[in-house]
Amino acid sequence: MPDAPKARILLADDHALVRRGVRLILEGEPDFEVVAEAGDGAEALAMARAHPVDLAVLDVAMPRMTGLQAARELAQLHPGLRILMLTMYDNEQYFFQALKAGACGYVLKSVADRDLVAACRAALRGEPFLYPGAVTALIRNYLDRVRNGDDVPDSILTAREEEVLKLVAEGHSSKEIADTLVISVKTVQRHRANLLHKLGLRDRLELTRYAIRAGLIEP
Repeated sequence: MPDAPKARILLADDHALVRRGVRLILEGEPDFEVVAEAGDGAEALAMARAHPVDLAVLDVAMPRMTGLQAARELAQLHPGLRILMLTMYDNEQYFFQALKAGACGYVLKSVADRDLVAACRAALRGEPFLYPGAVTALIRNYLDRVRNGDDVPDSILTAREEEVLKLVAEGHSSKEIADTLVISVKTVQRHRANLLHKLGLRDRLELTRYAIRAGLIEP
């Protein structure tokens, strides 16, 4: 009887050492195979187009395009693809954003050696995975915010505005952003003005702080 095909995994993290460690964990399983690696979200998208994959394991915070942004794109590009977020952030905001982006699991890097394989297996079965204790904490925090009358809003920014915000926060000039996104400098400046207006902010420094809180860049 022939062996069952291995699950094909795309791994994206901007730290090569982390990718190496995660790859060792995954390929220690007889039914897993890492078929592609990426150093940022944009590269992950390119790899997903070039290689047939069953599961994408994405770091939340990466340069150029975050794992959350990549997850949204991948969910549209490959509706059957399972997506798992791997993160150092024990943060309910990122978790809810990950679910909305199309991820079915959320694993902390600090316990990846313990949880990652189980999370991958759950994702491939189409089941959700949360690290132990997350559900209670997330529900408690969510209910506290509702009870206190705090908003729990969807993102008020468009996908393009998020792209511009991330690049602004990373210190790129309007010309560099225009070249990266293949739009005009004038369009970049208009997006930037809209961002400041929508978010009630004044300058690049405040945009950068917002981008960190929103998980678009690492602090």
